[in-house]
Amino acid sequence: MIIKKFTAKTEDEAVAQAKAELGENIVIMNVKPTVQKGLFGFLKKAQTEVTVAKEEESEKYPYGGGQKKAPEDVSLRETFRQVAQAAGADDGDILRQPRPARRERAEQERDLLVEKLDSLQSMIEKKLQTEEEDPAKEQETEEAEEEDSEMVRFMKLLYNTMLDNEVDEKYANQIVDEIEKSVKPNLPFDHALADVYQRMILKFGKAAPIDKNGGTPRVIFFVGPTGVGKTTTIAKIASSFWIDQKRKVALLTADTYRIAAAEQLRTYANILEVPFRVIYSVDELQTGVRDFKDYDFILVDMAGHSPHNPSLREDMEAFIHGLDEGIEKEVHLVLSATTKYKDLLNIVDSYKGMESYKIIFTKLDETASLGNLLNLKLYTGAGLSYITCGQNVPDDIEVFNPQKTVKQLLGGTN
Repeated sequence: MIIKKFTAKTEDEAVAQAKAELGENIVIMNVKPTVQKGLFGFLKKAQTEVTVAKEEESEKYPYGGGQKKAPEDVSLRETFRQVAQAAGADDGDILRQPRPARRERAEQERDLLVEKLDSLQSMIEKKLQTEEEDPAKEQETEEAEEEDSEMVRFMKLLYNTMLDNEVDEKYANQIVDEIEKSVKPNLPFDHALADVYQRMILKFGKAAPIDKNGGTPRVIFFVGPTGVGKTTTIAKIASSFWIDQKRKVALLTADTYRIAAAEQLRTYANILEVPFRVIYSVDELQTGVRDFKDYDFILVDMAGHSPHNPSLREDMEAFIHGLDEGIEKEVHLVLSATTKYKDLLNIVDSYKGMESYKIIFTKLDETASLGNLLNLKLYTGAGLSYITCGQNVPDDIEVFNPQKTVKQLLGGTN
């Protein structure tokens, strides 16, 4: 028996191809939608694959007489199983599902994936076009070899895309190694891409925004180097709490080194009509917490901390650890996404052992590469809480979104 697959835009076209090659006496064994060959072909319009069978002349009457008769130990189910394997279906699919159901299920799965990863399409198509136009690319003749070759190209594309987005080479290699160990060489690219997508989201973990627990006010310390937009970020968060969530907010600043920073925060406090206070010592911080004990949040702007200034670090530690026992507190380290990775490592190293913290990334509108978000997450293990993308208060801030960030790291747009 000859079993062969034909692919075309429609079922009728595929059947016509089969008849032209094998003749009229063919039996259609399976019909299913499929995706085009090539890297990330699943994002292109689906085609129809038809599996047909035809008896060879020597098989027609092998047991004598005018009618074909199979031996008793050859089961019908086994015959279907062999055909199903040739068609790429699961064992028993042909027996279990009618043709429209199989087609509908495959279409739904494909549509769901495309919907989740639609922002990657422009990058993928551009890469495909580049590869197709490259005369140095050799066409594989065997299907298995072609699949292996395309999987290698997929891994290279994934790796290079991460490097282009300034993901550290060490972490890019880790991700590629994990994918190579988990995916099979002939795994469809929609499954491979979905695996990459989910793994990177898991590496980021859930966002860690400020939340209110318990009955006492939560004191939020904002630390970080100068020039990253820390004061503006505090104003954005305060605006969100006060205007959108109707939470009671007080603003404090311990940044007595920069008069402009204190005055800027005072201006925001006046606009929001929330309390503002400059604090010079731990005692004044404790007094402020007692005075605002009925408030939901007390946001504290700390002086910019240079990795090369240990005295500022000591002052900051004294404030953070100087609160009375039982007062809820958390620390958010504010970093700029435009800072070089090497400098970011020096900054976060200077905070080691001081206090557990979450990370806020600012100035995402000033860079096209988001690799440092993943780099710092994996290097520190700290949760990411917020990102900012402009100077407008209160609009240009949002809770960190791992799905959105992973799409951009994989080359997509939002």
